[in-house]
Amino acid sequence: QLQLVESGGGLVQPGGSLRLSCSVSGSIFSFYELAWYRQAPETQRELVASITGTGGTYYPDSMKGRFTISRDGAKRTVYLKISSLNSEDTAVYYCKYTRGATVYWGQGTQVTVSS
Repeated sequence: QLQLVESGGGLVQPGGSLRLSCSVSGSIFSFYELAWYRQAPETQRELVASITGTGGTYYPDSMKGRFTISRDGAKRTVYLKISSLNSEDTAVYYCKYTRGATVYWGQGTQVTVSS
């Protein structure tokens, strides 16, 4: 059983930056993928970035440039840095663990961009 706990969200002014954290507890094993998704009101959840257990990263074309995913294996934490925040980044950000057919989601952390 795995637990994912996101943190670091909040109210941010446009143009600011934020770093989200996802702390993972339980047995991670190897050959996994951790990813950040986001979901704005009345929209579908969308992939922001992912990172594998070996450090390979992936960003959809629409997310390249302002988002940076990283991980700290010792702390069992994956991070998402968001820069140049704008109102379209307002969403709940979720952490997702995938290993084969096994999927776990965190509860999410709210990011609100507003002046």
